[in-house]
Amino acid sequence: MRALVVAHDHVSPVGPIGDQLERRGYRLEHFVVVGAEQYATPAVTTAFPDFASYDAVVVLGAPWSVYDDATIGTWVHDEIKQVQAADAAGVPVLGICFGGQLLAQAHGGSVQRAQRPEIGWADVASTDEELVASGPWFQWHFDRWTTPPEARPVASNAAAPQSFVLRRNLAVQFHPELTPSSLAGWLDNGGDAGARAAGFDPERLVQETELLAARNEQRAAALVDAFLDRVATA
Repeated sequence: MRALVVAHDHVSPVGPIGDQLERRGYRLEHFVVVGAEQYATPAVTTAFPDFASYDAVVVLGAPWSVYDDATIGTWVHDEIKQVQAADAAGVPVLGICFGGQLLAQAHGGSVQRAQRPEIGWADVASTDEELVASGPWFQWHFDRWTTPPEARPVASNAAAPQSFVLRRNLAVQFHPELTPSSLAGWLDNGGDAGARAAGFDPERLVQETELLAARNEQRAAALVDAFLDRVATA
């Protein structure tokens, strides 16, 4: 089985999400939308792989907004078409943060600026604990989605909707793939200044992530299992 992992930048590895997919028998193929040399000017021209030709797709986060055509150009519209094609073909899609917002935009919801950003570990309340567990998940987002009308909301908190299921699509607003190493990459590529400007302490983010990393790996693995066993087979 083949799983496509779509990373929108060069500092967002799939982490424990990919590890569990491999344990479940998937061979990962990686596609990076915006490379390191284009990170400051992400309005690139790219040709996406055919999402519908894979057995599963994981769409990761991004430091940009789904609706910010002025910054990222038109590639997001091509990606939305790929997500829609995967849905039509019955290919399961797991969307994480930007990827979740992309799923919302693709399937009749919308994405807009949130009243306040979430950066760091924040509690999420779930209505389906076996699919998306309640408790602390790592957040880094300035936007929020409006859940598509046909989707089933799964989790939320005061800041934003946090998860929904729609056919074989699972969207999460948080970052189950986060590791101390990937957080360091974000902080080194503008995240440190961005977090401070938004009123968050990067040193505290690092400390809390190191403390919660092992537990998060277990929760990420459980999320992948639920995605494969319940959503991908719907």
